[in-house]
Amino acid sequence: MSTSVSTPSRSRWIALGVIATGLLMTVLDGSIVTVAMPAIQQDLGFTPAGLSWVVNAYLVAFGSLLLLAGRLGDLIGRRRLFLAGTAVFTAASLLAGIADTPALLVAARFLQGVGSAMAAAVGLGILVNLFPAPAERAKAIAVFSFTGAAGASLGQVLGGVLTDALDWHWIFFINLPIGVAALAVAVAVLPADRGLGLSAGADAVGALLVTAGLMLGIYTVVKAEERGWTSTPTLATGAVAVLLLAAFAIRQATARRPLMPPRVLRSRSVAGANLVQMLMVAALFSFQIITALYLQKVLGYGAGETGLAMLPAALIIGAVSLGVSARLNTRFGERRVLLTGLALLTVLLALLARVPVHASYVTDLLPAMLLAAGFGLALPALTTLGMSGAGPDDAGLASGLFNTTQQIGMAVGVAVLSTLAAGHTGHALAGGASQAEALTGGYRLAYAVGAGLMVAAFAVAYTLLRESRQPARLPDDRPAVPAAA
Repeated sequence: MSTSVSTPSRSRWIALGVIATGLLMTVLDGSIVTVAMPAIQQDLGFTPAGLSWVVNAYLVAFGSLLLLAGRLGDLIGRRRLFLAGTAVFTAASLLAGIADTPALLVAARFLQGVGSAMAAAVGLGILVNLFPAPAERAKAIAVFSFTGAAGASLGQVLGGVLTDALDWHWIFFINLPIGVAALAVAVAVLPADRGLGLSAGADAVGALLVTAGLMLGIYTVVKAEERGWTSTPTLATGAVAVLLLAAFAIRQATARRPLMPPRVLRSRSVAGANLVQMLMVAALFSFQIITALYLQKVLGYGAGETGLAMLPAALIIGAVSLGVSARLNTRFGERRVLLTGLALLTVLLALLARVPVHASYVTDLLPAMLLAAGFGLALPALTTLGMSGAGPDDAGLASGLFNTTQQIGMAVGVAVLSTLAAGHTGHALAGGASQAEALTGGYRLAYAVGAGLMVAAFAVAYTLLRESRQPARLPDDRPAVPAAA
């Protein structure tokens, strides 16, 4: 693949800024809308069930297309796919902003998910080829990881401020100047790449199987809370999704030009890092979303106050990921830094599992916000490990896979932990507990389960992952992209 890595240094860092901006829009869009949901429902007349599709339409499109988009970037050129995805996302944001019916807003959100998948899937692939030197790559991944880690918290702040100060339409309109500026700069600074050509991996059958399987699987998970995990529709759609993904796996093992070459998942670092990420992201749902619910429903915070209360977490994540993570990875190795970050996050969730009904922000919540520094340690290290086992021709696919497992972890975390919290709350209310006591008990359970998932992530990382100080080699002895030190 002819991806330039001789781009002038200044242009490479500007290109990184463009990629990070694209990621920021994607992450912000996943969280900024949650704070505005009540206003959207009131203005457009959504039913309670229909309102969930303002979020679900985006998640289903985004999560199901990441893997395919990542491979397409390898085949037709990552720059081309990034530009197309950013353009689709920006246009869909305009459509969402002017939406005056529930159907139009849901359709626009689906298109936003499509554009986000196209741009986000190839971001890491572009990055690892722009920065082949280990020291520079460590810094670049730290910037990229900071954008993803802090973006969700910033989204909650912006969502509250824009909704309170203007109205919900502006949570989508804000993407327009950012998207147009990102496109203008990207055209000038992103290196041109021809790609491998569609003939190198144009497995149409495999593409159909994996996209349909992921779309149906994510749909099953996001609807499970409403339908019940053992309901007939949930079991039926889940079974079909599993069959489609199993057929995809068989297809990839036998296809002449597979969409996902088996060598990618045979890499211990790629497989292990993606498994750790699914567990970590699923667990952290209990921090990001459950904490926001606790602040509003138990402590009585408003939308803007909730966003500001979560701001210390975003700031500490940014300070750690940008300020020290690259140096720590270079000095101690990614595996040790990752394990330290996971340990801090486990303590964070364990502390919140004991949160009282009448909590003091300073003594009961702020320590947990500061322990979010663990995410600033864990994500850059995990990203480096997850990309270190992929060769240059597979960087887009590895990037798409890494983003896909993140979305799967998020969807499962939302569905499972929300169901557990709601079930516990319902039982407590039936037993005579007050609303605040019942809600707090449900949230504590979600935090405790999240802590358990984080322990599992630590165990997987300790068992499967190894340092990537030397350039990794794929199982077929092809040299891999040099890893960050």
